[in-house]
Amino acid sequence: MNTKENYLLGLKKAIPVAIAYLAVSFTFGLAARRIDLPLWFASLLSATNLTSAGQFTGIELLRLGAGYLELSLAVFVINLRYALMSFSLSQQVTIRIKPATRFAMSLFLTDEVFALASEKGSAVTPAYYFGLSTLPYLGWQLGTLAGYLLGGVFPASVIAAAGIAIYCMYIAIFLPPMKKHKGIAVAVLAGAAISCGLYYIPYLNKIPMGFRVILAAVVATVAAAALFPRTDEKEIDADNAKKEESE
Repeated sequence: MNTKENYLLGLKKAIPVAIAYLAVSFTFGLAARRIDLPLWFASLLSATNLTSAGQFTGIELLRLGAGYLELSLAVFVINLRYALMSFSLSQQVTIRIKPATRFAMSLFLTDEVFALASEKGSAVTPAYYFGLSTLPYLGWQLGTLAGYLLGGVFPASVIAAAGIAIYCMYIAIFLPPMKKHKGIAVAVLAGAAISCGLYYIPYLNKIPMGFRVILAAVVATVAAAALFPRTDEKEIDADNAKKEESE
């Protein structure tokens, strides 16, 4: 299969992801307008920091007046998973890829693009990968733009209600892996509990919002990793297969 065919195959495979990104980024555009961010700034965020959780957290911290240090650390911790995805994906690729091309590929890595690329396994090529990432990237930019521009049309109550969509997306992301792996379930529930404690407990709620996010994420992840260490991929695949059979 030549380069063009690989690219078109990736393009076709990613159409559902692009549609989903269009909807979620529309909500991001609404949220950016709601806190009076300039259009150019919201568009720049979507173009250079393609991560839903990181973007929503970032603008929320901006709204709360967080400092640059806590903002940077919070977004860094949230986006750290992409480094792990990059390591994993690089182990699957069997062909030699120039460093500049690898860098370009890393700019478009998202959870869904990683999942689709992983399905391809060792057959992943740069052309196929860029095909996977093209439409989702464009969908995210168009959704951000549309959400921001249409935010002036909808009443304030509708715009505020649209903010719930991001929480629905989080639930949709968390629930499937929580059912398959106890460690993930513990990490999510522990993170939620720690976040509530840091918000409601006197004196602890004096900690800036950005550092609360970092503390909750790090403590919950470390606790889950210590309680449920999983290093054998074959064992994980076998456990998942058994659970799917039982369902």
